[in-house]
Amino acid sequence: MTDSMDLGETLQTPLKRGRLHSVVSSVLESRILNGDLKVGDRLESESAIAREFGVSTRAVREAIQELEVKGLVLRRHGERTEIVRDDVNNYLDALAVTVRQQFYSDANYLLQLMTVRRMIESEALEIIASLDAPDFGPMGTALANMKKARDETNFSGFVDADAAFHLALVHATDNQILVRIYDNFAGLINDVIHVTSRVPIKSLDKAYDEHADIYEKILAKDTSGATDLIRAQIDTSAAYLRQAIEKAGAKSEKT
Repeated sequence: MTDSMDLGETLQTPLKRGRLHSVVSSVLESRILNGDLKVGDRLESESAIAREFGVSTRAVREAIQELEVKGLVLRRHGERTEIVRDDVNNYLDALAVTVRQQFYSDANYLLQLMTVRRMIESEALEIIASLDAPDFGPMGTALANMKKARDETNFSGFVDADAAFHLALVHATDNQILVRIYDNFAGLINDVIHVTSRVPIKSLDKAYDEHADIYEKILAKDTSGATDLIRAQIDTSAAYLRQAIEKAGAKSEKT
């Protein structure tokens, strides 16, 4: 197996004791994520793994402990360690939680989320352009809901439809990793849209027209034009968000 060969070559170079378990952990993690080890499979005994990698059983135990912390394996007393997941979903869930926790301690951290959002949605447009028949149905539905909310002057409903439009854009890529990443941040992005839609107050007519223009360019396969509009829209939202954060900070200093 390539992993073992790579590890063997690595171990030919003297390693510090503290690095041995990390090397073992990395190789086992790679085997899990690439499907060589599947959910429900059992790892070999600690002694067998130690022999394979030429390390101590203590190093193996520390490696398995790292994998357990990451949610990749489960240890039970008297049983061999079990593989409990085969994808990166838990990593992404944890990342979203970390972002939200960081937001509570540092509101400016959310501005970094806007940068990530800009990157994801721009890349989504490039992927969509390469597809033969992307599903634009959910985007069209979200746009129709935005129009309905606009006509009813339903601000909250409009913002929810706005967030649904951007979510549908990413889902249209059918790229499961990209979709999973965006889904994990969807709640935060929805919060951002609620905040930025009020600072300063933008008319629902103008906001709807912006999204309608983006949608039309996507349907017309004008990827460059749609990307420019998406980036400009998110950059403006980031500027509004910064204003909201600064306003909240100034208010906090007065109290």
